[in-house]
Amino acid sequence: MPVLAPDAESETGIPKSPSEVRPAEAMEELEHTCPQPRLTLTAPAPFADETSCQCRAPHEKLTIAQARLGTPVDRPVRVYADGIFDLFHSGHARALMQAKTLFPNSYLLVGVCSDDLTHKFKGFTVMNETERYEALRHCRYVDEVIRDAPWTLTPEFLEKHKIDFVAHDDIPYSSAGSDDVYKHIKEAGMFVPTQRTEGISTSDIITRIVRDYDVYARRNLQRGYTAKELNVSFINEKKYRFQNQVDKMKEKVKNVEEKSKEFVYKVEEKSHDLIQKWEEKSREFIGNFLELFGPDGAWKQMFQERSGRMLQAFSPRQSPNSSPTRGRSPSRSPSPPWVFNKASPPSSPKAASASLSSMSEGDEDEK
Repeated sequence: MPVLAPDAESETGIPKSPSEVRPAEAMEELEHTCPQPRLTLTAPAPFADETSCQCRAPHEKLTIAQARLGTPVDRPVRVYADGIFDLFHSGHARALMQAKTLFPNSYLLVGVCSDDLTHKFKGFTVMNETERYEALRHCRYVDEVIRDAPWTLTPEFLEKHKIDFVAHDDIPYSSAGSDDVYKHIKEAGMFVPTQRTEGISTSDIITRIVRDYDVYARRNLQRGYTAKELNVSFINEKKYRFQNQVDKMKEKVKNVEEKSKEFVYKVEEKSHDLIQKWEEKSREFIGNFLELFGPDGAWKQMFQERSGRMLQAFSPRQSPNSSPTRGRSPSRSPSPPWVFNKASPPSSPKAASASLSSMSEGDEDEK
């Protein structure tokens, strides 16, 4: 059966006769003009309806093995991934990264379902379709975004966007009355599985918000949102505001407690330094005191020296033995009155002066 060229229809829309159809050899001469993957990330990914693939060269069917070997060499392998992508998170980004890196030269198209289609088959979304489209456009792995993507992929859709393979996790996705919406894609050999990221999903994030609803409602009330915007009743609004005031008071008490602990710590540190310095000074003072007033201290030595000087001052030296005597009896020579008895020294300077006066009187009697 001859392969129809893109111009195999007449101007009226009726297929041309086989004689008018160009052979397949002539079509192979056409060059591929498919969009190339983005190399510089200076702008968001384009929408498919703004820059659709206008390549007229035939897209031959590829096997996964051929695509992994890098064929065809004249065009990128067009990989398609679809989803809701509500509350775009790291699990979505990792799935798109896997789809982008399946083959050496891949062009990743991402289909995003509209709000009407999503609400009909899956449920209400947090982000509207415009927000979800924009989130995908700013993902580095995405080359093109298809808005209002179909829930079930049809041959017409695959042909329109010249899709070679569809990437999705291998878990059967039951929806729209089907046990697996990708069943016919798998049977056609166009399905390439990716791995889900455990621990993160849109449903998990929504569950966290619902579980901690009171916390988020109180936070947003504190940030200026109205109770009407949060769909909060009058009683709950007053309760949340009261709880916010209690939390503020607790925070102030906590801050005061932390500051008081810090102050006490500083006082303890200062007191420890003062005690240590006082101990050092006290040791120094005691050492100086013992050095001055101890048993062998400087004060005792100074006192003994001064006492010796005073005794020398009040005790004159004796006359030499060779001095002549004045007619004294050789048997007994009375002690002169000015010579003090060693056993009983004068008790005071007054007694010493009295002794001196009596001595002078004795001399006068002798004369």
